[in-house]
Amino acid sequence: MNTATRIAAAPDFDRIERAIGFIEQRFREQPSLAEIAASAGVAPHHFARMFRRWAGISPKQLLQRLTIEAAKQSLAHDESVLQAALDAGLSGPGRLHDLCVSLEAVTPGEFKSRGSGISFRHATTATPFGPALVATTDKGIAFLGFTDAAGSVDGWDEFRRHWSAAEFRFDQASADEVGRRVWGALPRGREPLRLWVHGSNFQIQVWQALLRRARDLTVDYSDIAREIGRPSAARAVGGAVGANPVAWLIPCHHVLRANGALGGYRWGVERKRAMLAWELSQTVAAGA
Repeated sequence: MNTATRIAAAPDFDRIERAIGFIEQRFREQPSLAEIAASAGVAPHHFARMFRRWAGISPKQLLQRLTIEAAKQSLAHDESVLQAALDAGLSGPGRLHDLCVSLEAVTPGEFKSRGSGISFRHATTATPFGPALVATTDKGIAFLGFTDAAGSVDGWDEFRRHWSAAEFRFDQASADEVGRRVWGALPRGREPLRLWVHGSNFQIQVWQALLRRARDLTVDYSDIAREIGRPSAARAVGGAVGANPVAWLIPCHHVLRANGALGGYRWGVERKRAMLAWELSQTVAAGA
């Protein structure tokens, strides 16, 4: 099943999200397909097809992989079973790591103009993790954020205020192209995905460090602080991670607490758990 098909199944993401949490919490009880499906409010046969469309593997395969890795790991310090599986190196490069992503910072002059002369193309597109609002310019992707249950997108209003003098133009085709390039098959020979983002010098350093560490499925705030040469700035790193304007491509969902707990996520901790599980599933599917 290709990624484009899984993206098409995005409206079912809320059910998948509940099922992922149920599997992680109840893996020791080895729940049946019927029990997992019930947690999502879907009939078992329909749920099995839905999950495979989304993840490329069956719910049972994910459950088995988590169970095996939990048996190998000492789950001290209240680590999650998902985290244990990730730490075992099972979730090697996912779709993100097949992408070449470059980051360019907005210049002080560009930001001072509040976007005068700049046109942002924006629309909501489907992703494996629910709808995402994407804004692009000729310089690159400037914003990518996921919608909540009410259809709001954290950070979007603030983004619009930052660029109060810019033109904002609805462009569904542009947003869908980003979705296909990020979560679909990436054609060979295409230029890198470019990000064009506004942030403080410190925030830019943190986001660039996250891009450099993209192959590490999990890092903690101290890891990033050391990466940028500011080992005592872990708390400030947390603030910069939380301010990330481009979800997934700047992989702030890879940042966990030092004890392995998921911690928070700007677009919902349940979505963060599902993102990590999806990346894990890609490796399971590739090795099947």
